[in-house]
Amino acid sequence: MSGPRLAIKIDVDTDRGTREGVPALADLLAKKDIPATFLFSLGPDNTGRAIRRIFRPGFFSKVSRTSVVSTYGLRTLMNGVVLPGPNIGKKNRMILKSVAERGFETGIHCWDHVFWQDKLFVLSDERVAEEFNKAARAYEDIFGKPAKTAGAAGWQANAASMEAYDAARLDYATDVRGHAPFYPVIDGKYFRTLQIPTTLPTLDELMGRPEYPDDKLADELLSRLKPGHFDQFTIHAEIEGMSMLSWFSDFLDRAKAAGVTFVSAADEAARLNANPEAVPLAHLAQGEVDGRSGTLAIEGAAVQGKAA
Repeated sequence: MSGPRLAIKIDVDTDRGTREGVPALADLLAKKDIPATFLFSLGPDNTGRAIRRIFRPGFFSKVSRTSVVSTYGLRTLMNGVVLPGPNIGKKNRMILKSVAERGFETGIHCWDHVFWQDKLFVLSDERVAEEFNKAARAYEDIFGKPAKTAGAAGWQANAASMEAYDAARLDYATDVRGHAPFYPVIDGKYFRTLQIPTTLPTLDELMGRPEYPDDKLADELLSRLKPGHFDQFTIHAEIEGMSMLSWFSDFLDRAKAAGVTFVSAADEAARLNANPEAVPLAHLAQGEVDGRSGTLAIEGAAVQGKAA
């Protein structure tokens, strides 16, 4: 049996993460010849407005564990509140283009990260499409072609966002937490955009917890990889691309030494989309994930039938 296959997805949430974390990760991954998918926030960095999550269960414990101020920086935490939120795509256009020029897959994370993460479920279907399309237009302006993948801010997804993806004719999306790729079904409606879930916990969901000491974080993640199985690991430009860059470099080396093959999520999607009848259908549901506050999109129960 072949060894584990692992895809790396990089969520880029902030202006600082784009400026500092993205180039560092691109350099590291290119040096190690490891593919990855960079998903960019393309509109205003309004990170400071996330303070509204103060009443969300689990928010305080996550903030204290992950040292939010040191991770994001005081300047970033004032964006959109004390200071105007810089337009990430416009300000960092050349950095974004350089990632694609180096051969990495790129896609859409969001237009306004905080707005999407906090407001998706109170928006009309038309407003959801408008918000996604702002990001899609910005992406096409920067890269000169339409995006072929997207992964929602905060793993926030619903039927309206799936409709927007289908209309954009994405090759695949990566909005959910789950165990294997699937075509999503919501309230009996089938959607055509393949979902490739994040299957491993993120580093910020494990950091600072006594059951996962820092020197055992890599061991914990590697222990979850199984021979012959495809997994996707989501990292963040603001964490693994900055304060945890050395840790991430060591993790990649250890994974290679353990027989892990790093693969492209785009290649996995192309393989699956070539034979859609062999891909399972599953409910796109809402649920909680250990170590993360609030609810997010999860892979639910399997659905009988064939892809639409």
